[in-house]
Amino acid sequence: MRILFLLTQDLESPSGIGRYFPWAKALTRLGHLVSIAALHADYAHVPQKNFIRDGVEIHYVAQMHVLKRGNQKIYYSTPKLIGHTVQAAWALTRAALSIQSDILHVGKPQPMNGLAGMIAKALRGRVLFVDCDDLEAATNRFAKGWQRQVVSFFERRVPLQADHVTTHNHVLQEQLLGLGIPAERITYLPQGFDRDRFAGPQPELVEALRDKLGLRGKPVVVYVGSMSLGSHAVDLLLEAFAILRHFRPEAALLLVGGGEDYETIRQKASDLELSGSVIFCGRVPSSDVPLYYRAGNVSIAPVPDNASGRASISLKMFETWACGIPLVTVDVGDRRDMLGNPPAGLIVQPGDPTVLAQAILQILDQPELAQMLTQRGLIRAAEFTWDRLAEQMESVYSNALARKSAQ
Repeated sequence: MRILFLLTQDLESPSGIGRYFPWAKALTRLGHLVSIAALHADYAHVPQKNFIRDGVEIHYVAQMHVLKRGNQKIYYSTPKLIGHTVQAAWALTRAALSIQSDILHVGKPQPMNGLAGMIAKALRGRVLFVDCDDLEAATNRFAKGWQRQVVSFFERRVPLQADHVTTHNHVLQEQLLGLGIPAERITYLPQGFDRDRFAGPQPELVEALRDKLGLRGKPVVVYVGSMSLGSHAVDLLLEAFAILRHFRPEAALLLVGGGEDYETIRQKASDLELSGSVIFCGRVPSSDVPLYYRAGNVSIAPVPDNASGRASISLKMFETWACGIPLVTVDVGDRRDMLGNPPAGLIVQPGDPTVLAQAILQILDQPELAQMLTQRGLIRAAEFTWDRLAEQMESVYSNALARKSAQ
């Protein structure tokens, strides 16, 4: 099969590196021809816009709707946003029409790639799939109310026009059913992890990183993810860490990632008098992310109990398991079910920094508990490699093409 993914983000973004690229790469291992046409967060400075990576053809075609440089996410003024959106929609449409494909898979139904997918379906007869992995209308920040309304419209409309829809959690699955999409046209495809990227690095590299960051001999709490408070409760984690420091003053908190609230979170750490024990690493190369996880003693996956949190499943859960360190998360959305039985992590009620601090302390103070959760996590991770998930999707794609041929 020839499969083309249409993405509104680049391969260094969380969904790009954590979901769509490893998914595409695993499909190539199964013998399929896979391409990705994507937008880039800093398109003007991309050194190579067309290349092959691990067997997948990559085409960066235009600028994203936001600009990412360093640790910051910069939002455009309304006129520039409209201009970039039109350019991106046109570039993705040209790619969808010109790149040969049997299956066209829209990653996140946004205006740019959603419109491109629907046009390619109408003009080229492509079998159109849409992947819904969060609620962009609830998560993104919009300068104007009409911008949110446009994104919300496409989030509803594109799945209705698709031949098939994939989603990674049951909250979104229920919403898709509520739109009137038949259950047989929806496939639950959970998050996974890239076994190549998370193959164990040499222990000396981890120790070298701990030395570089001044972490030797310290219990380390690690958070890897976006510094965006609308979808990630990093502020709650800071409050919990302030409580934890009363019991373990030598502890350090490692924050890895960037986002629009990066400076706000730095200021909160200062206000809580944590500046000396919180290490802000900013964005790091995706290849180095496993090192930062393994530099920690416990990984935290905090989300707020809101529409965005309930409709998401943190990549941090799967990546933490793959890295072999204990996990603490919050009881929002599908997370309790994803931990399995027995649970591969501790789960606490959302919005309470005290109970989050207590859970972290449990793991730091009880090596036997930490080891047990680590082993459960490794077993759980084996169920969510992208090689296994791609085999599931191979069957779904084949059935969709067979239905088209029979029409």
